[in-house]
Amino acid sequence: MLEHRARRRGARNLVAVSLIAGLAVVAGTSLASAAGSPGGRQGGPRDHRNGPSFTAPLTPGDLLVSTSTYVNDPTIVAGTTQLPPGCSTATVAPDPCGTAVANGTYPYVFNNDQVDTSFGVTSPIVLDELTTNGRVVGSIEVPNSTEAGTVGKTQMVTSFSSKSELALNLSATGKYVTFMGYDSAVDTADVSNANTPGDIDPTSADPGTYYRVVAELDHNGKISYTLTNAYTGDNGRAAIAAKVNGQTEIFTAGNAGNGANPEPFQVVTGAGAQLVEPSSQPEATQKPGQPTPIGSFSVYKQLPSEYTNDKAAKDNNYRGIAIENTVLYYTKGSGSNGVDTVYFVDTSGKACPTGSGLPQPGASLPTSTTVRYYTPTAAPSIVKKSTTTANPGLVPENMCILKGFPTTLANTTKWFPFGLWFANPDTLYVADEGNGTAENTTATATTNGLYQNAAAQKTAGLQKWVFTKGAQTWKLAYTLQNGLTLGTPYTVAGYPTGLNTGTKLDRPWAPATDGLRNLTGKINPNGTVTIWAATSTVSGSGDQGADPNQLVSVTDQLDATTLPADEKFQTVLAPKSGVVVRGVSFTPGTESTHGT
Repeated sequence: MLEHRARRRGARNLVAVSLIAGLAVVAGTSLASAAGSPGGRQGGPRDHRNGPSFTAPLTPGDLLVSTSTYVNDPTIVAGTTQLPPGCSTATVAPDPCGTAVANGTYPYVFNNDQVDTSFGVTSPIVLDELTTNGRVVGSIEVPNSTEAGTVGKTQMVTSFSSKSELALNLSATGKYVTFMGYDSAVDTADVSNANTPGDIDPTSADPGTYYRVVAELDHNGKISYTLTNAYTGDNGRAAIAAKVNGQTEIFTAGNAGNGANPEPFQVVTGAGAQLVEPSSQPEATQKPGQPTPIGSFSVYKQLPSEYTNDKAAKDNNYRGIAIENTVLYYTKGSGSNGVDTVYFVDTSGKACPTGSGLPQPGASLPTSTTVRYYTPTAAPSIVKKSTTTANPGLVPENMCILKGFPTTLANTTKWFPFGLWFANPDTLYVADEGNGTAENTTATATTNGLYQNAAAQKTAGLQKWVFTKGAQTWKLAYTLQNGLTLGTPYTVAGYPTGLNTGTKLDRPWAPATDGLRNLTGKINPNGTVTIWAATSTVSGSGDQGADPNQLVSVTDQLDATTLPADEKFQTVLAPKSGVVVRGVSFTPGTESTHGT
């Protein structure tokens, strides 16, 4: 299941503010430069919520929320535009040439997913600063091609309907917030399934090439950018920074591969869990090398009874990332390959001889020096379709399923983990996205499915896992759903109502909450924790990733092991037509209580 596509330039009501100067020529871009500074952008960033302008420094303890606003694209014309971009009539798989069935107007444009399964369009990244009670302090737009002076220089965008993108993670020291996107202009189609310049897959249907970008935002509003060749054919989703042996390392999560099976070696090694060394150079002068994988999970080696003929990269299709007590954790929750569960990177080599286990005492984070000895000739034990010594699949095989979490194959599981947050070493909150019923069923508005199936889910929402010391395993305590109103359709001002007749099945436009994606939390003085999370949706839209979704919060009793009756989710940011909510973290400069 593809988790990324696009977004267009829908109606946005933006307030111009002068905040950035010199962003086109330096790797570190200040979001607080004075208006009119030499080399500065005229007009500054635009606030899509009509709130006050973003000013630096950011306030420690506030929330930071990543959003994107669609901008209507006049270059896509129904009955004329050929998709994917640059395709030829000789293209056979996975996407032959198709003709657009909808113009570039939101949300109808995403009905083009019918003729281009990789369909997507890049859009600006907006960061909202909120107080913890939900008051918007201000918003900024990350430099992009719609702004004067940025074309061909510093730019970073997301793919609008790519629901797994734009996670925000506070670094282990609390100094930075990191996130991922693309080195591309706004309104470029299918970037999230195109190749990276250094890792070309000749079997991919999308011929474009775009670096993935890791951004680090500090509390003064300065952004630094690092290009990477990882995640060719798919999307980088999350990044987190940490100091390891005195050096800053960036760990990333994502997916790779949009072509044939078996996948080329360079595609496989650019998948999953990656290490990216931060650059101090401007984007225009960076020349990133080959990706550096820091871990993988071998279904064949560690769970031989579960082995199937998966695509080598897709077993390690990661979404969420976290650091707790110098251990790196990942989630996988989509696709039909591998195991959808919670993992950790085992740097000891002793934690999980049979597939699942617990981090070893004294475990450390991986570093650039400890992973570089893995080469294409270091063939792993995994016996994937057509893998060879020269094309072995993803190495090193050093990831473990966290003991107590699911170990069954993704094509049989009913669990869809996304973001994760440790309240303490023995309490872990996991966001479950839900099953996305409308993408995988022939259900219509009047048959069982869609909303009904979303409402019937038992594990979608916010899962609370506790570590039982006696049994030395993690256990699901309960799942918080009250207030999410799973499967209940809602209306959004300016968004279509009725049935979407532009698809093969006439299903209702109205979105309904299906679960949760990225999240963060804080411990309160009274023994409770408050969690903030972005919602996922189901609907009859052409791509559910483009649905207007929400930011919600809930407060939970930290020491509770059975579901409290009075806990209920509240809306923090309500859904807005043409706007998607993606990630949430605390602002850089907020003191970190976990990690290293």
